[in-house]
Amino acid sequence: MIQPHGGKLISRLASEEEKNFYLSQSLKKIFIEKDEALDAEKIAIGSFSPLEGFMTEKELLSVCREMLLPDGNVWSIPIILQVNDISHIKNEEKILLVDKTDNRPIAVLQVEDIYRLNKKEIANTVFGTLDENHPGVRRLYQKGDYAVGGKIILLNRPDFPNKEYELDPAETREIFRERGWKTVVAFQTRNAPHRAHEYLHRLGMEIGDGLFIHPIIGLKKEGDFDSRTIIEAYQVLINSYYPHSKVLLAGLSTSMRYAGPREAVFHAIVRKNYGATHFLVGRDHAGVGDYYDPFAAHRIFEEIPDIGIQIVKFYNVFYCSKCEGIVSENTCSHPEQFITKISMTKIRNMLSEGKKPPKEMLREEVSQFLIENFYLITEDYR
Repeated sequence: MIQPHGGKLISRLASEEEKNFYLSQSLKKIFIEKDEALDAEKIAIGSFSPLEGFMTEKELLSVCREMLLPDGNVWSIPIILQVNDISHIKNEEKILLVDKTDNRPIAVLQVEDIYRLNKKEIANTVFGTLDENHPGVRRLYQKGDYAVGGKIILLNRPDFPNKEYELDPAETREIFRERGWKTVVAFQTRNAPHRAHEYLHRLGMEIGDGLFIHPIIGLKKEGDFDSRTIIEAYQVLINSYYPHSKVLLAGLSTSMRYAGPREAVFHAIVRKNYGATHFLVGRDHAGVGDYYDPFAAHRIFEEIPDIGIQIVKFYNVFYCSKCEGIVSENTCSHPEQFITKISMTKIRNMLSEGKKPPKEMLREEVSQFLIENFYLITEDYR
C-alpha cells in the first residue's frame, strides 16, 4: 500500500489517561473556531501527515514561498492557528484549545512559536490575490493577526454535522486492504454529482481497482451545496449506477480554502494519506469565480517535486448529441451546435428556480433527489 506523505501516518490522539490528566490541569485556554477544531482533528488522525501540529512561522513561510515544509516535503496550504491576543501566551507552555461554539476541549498545544502574520504575503502567495471578495482571503483577514505554532494532542473529536459519513485514514487504508485494492483512484468534490463527474468516476474505475469518492463536508462558502445534500446525492448515484464493490464514499470534514492550484496539491496529498494511489484533477479544481486559470491546477504538478501519488488530469467534459454521450475534448471533434456544456453553476441556478436540469447534465434520479431535497449554504463557512 502507498506510504503516507512523509513516510508515516501521524497519530496525535490522547489516551484516556492522558486526556484525564490534561483536563485535570489548570491550563490556559485559546478558544478556537470550528474550522480550526477540524484542522486539529485532521492533524491528529493523520489526514495532514506529516504535520504534527499548527505551523510555526518557519514552516508557514517555507510553505508560502517554496511550497515545501522545512524537512523538504511538498506542502502547499497553511495550517495555522490564528489568534487576536497573545499577551497571555508563552513559549514552551501547554495551552488547551477549546471549541468556542460548544465549549468542548479539543486539543492541547505545546507552544513552540508565537508570531505576527504577514497576511498580505499569505494571501498573495497562497490565493494569488489580495482581493477580500475571495472567500479564502476574506476568511484569512477576518481571523486574528497573530499565530501560535506547535504540536498538538487531540483530546476530543469536534462536533460537526454529518460526521457519521467520515472515515479516518487508518480506516480507509484497512478497507482498501480488505478489498484487495492495490490501486485506488480518489475524487475530490464540493458539489453534488453531475454527468461530467460521472464520466471521471467511470474512467477512475477503469484505471484503478477502486474509486474513492471523498467530498468536502467541512465549512464552505455561501452558495455551495450543503454537505448532507452532497453525500446523499452521491448515494443515489452510486446505488443507481455504480458497482458497489468498486466504490467507497466517505466525507472529509475540513474547510474548502478555494486556493485553486495550491489546493489541488493539498487535496492530492491528503488523499494519499487516506491510501489513494491516483488523484483525479479536472477543470478549475478548487477554483472560485475567475481567480484562477481553469487548468492552472494541472500545470502546478509539473512545477513541484513528485508527491508520490499519480495525478490523472482531465480537460473539458461535455455532452455531445452527435456522439450521443458524455465525452471530452480529447475524444470528440464535433462543433459547438452539438455540444451541451455541463456547468454546476447553471445546474444550481436551475434548481434554485425549481427547474429540472436536462438529463444531459444530471442523471434523472439525482435530479429528482435534488429537486426534493435541494439546499444551498446561505452563509459563508457554515
